[in-house]
Amino acid sequence: MDLSLSDPSLLKTGALVDGAWIDADDGARLPVSNPATGETVAEVAKVGAAETRRAVEAAERAMVDWRRRPAKERAKLLRAWYDALMANQEDLARIMTAEQGKVLAESRGEIAYGASYIEWFGEQAKRIDGDILPGPAPDKRILCLREPVGVVAAITPWNFPNAMIARKAAPALAAGCTVVIKPASETPLSALAMAELALRAGIPAGAINVVAGSSSAIGGELTANATVRKLTFTGSTPVGKTLVEQCAKTLKRTSMELGGNAPFIVFDDADLDAAVAGAMASKYRNSGQTCVCTNRFLVQAGIH
Repeated sequence: MDLSLSDPSLLKTGALVDGAWIDADDGARLPVSNPATGETVAEVAKVGAAETRRAVEAAERAMVDWRRRPAKERAKLLRAWYDALMANQEDLARIMTAEQGKVLAESRGEIAYGASYIEWFGEQAKRIDGDILPGPAPDKRILCLREPVGVVAAITPWNFPNAMIARKAAPALAAGCTVVIKPASETPLSALAMAELALRAGIPAGAINVVAGSSSAIGGELTANATVRKLTFTGSTPVGKTLVEQCAKTLKRTSMELGGNAPFIVFDDADLDAAVAGAMASKYRNSGQTCVCTNRFLVQAGIH
């Protein structure tokens, strides 16, 4: 499928492990389809537990250097990543629309939205503080420092394939952590393009790794591997429960964004024209696929 990209090299089809684009050990490929036409956009490496384990090991090695870099330097590199994303906004939007199905205008908006997380958290890197507390004796003080938690695993959904990665990876990198990203199998191309731009921006090899493929194999390795110290997931409540259960065995920290409930409430004194317009915008935004798209209407009795 011809995406008419200004920079065709952004269409990556390997997994990113330790700064290198690799194929699956068994050569397996994962087809990525345009949901509007069913046409195959590309085929990416379909990796499993072994490749994921190597990605985690690469992230652990990279963190030795990354965590020691001054916050100002990490912020500078995150800013360079932001600039690279915005400079390639149109190509990234075309890739997103081809694999995810949202209209180009929404894809362009998501690229800017996702990049804003990287911009913001990059600046916050310089504001990670500590504290000095009174000690038990007059000549003693307690020094409290913030330390990066460790290798972070991020499992992201298909409805916002750029912004959800940015929202998870940016704060981790800003804090001195390294990341292994498992994008949704339906939308891996956006993640791979983002990672390519991170490398171009100067973020070191191994600080960002991307593995697409078998959800059970990759997820199982990420939750079981003791090197991974935190897992963040956006998706369904049942899957989130399973991941938390699996993470408990190695006492990982978790951040879960699960499900969604979005009532649309119309009171008697509402401007009905505005309410209808708002309901349509909410219900059909992103093809109706967000956690805050209206899933029920509550209308006061005076109207209905």
